[in-house]
Amino acid sequence: MVKAKITEDDNQGLPFDRTNYILMGCALLCVIIGYIALGSGSITLAPILLVLGYCVLFPAGIIWGTRQKKAETGN
Repeated sequence: MVKAKITEDDNQGLPFDRTNYILMGCALLCVIIGYIALGSGSITLAPILLVLGYCVLFPAGIIWGTRQKKAETGN
């Protein structure tokens, strides 16, 4: 059986920082408020909030800072 050697570069910790979690939290809050507005009968505010949460804030929370981290590591 071959054992993989673990180096310091392999154990870098979590890939997200505080900004990522703030953006994802805002996305979650936006989606929750959007569903509440949808349940109350809003036909304009609810879709705007849901699209903002799902299509803008969640992807931004995942992608934010990735280029900077890749440049620092040299990949």
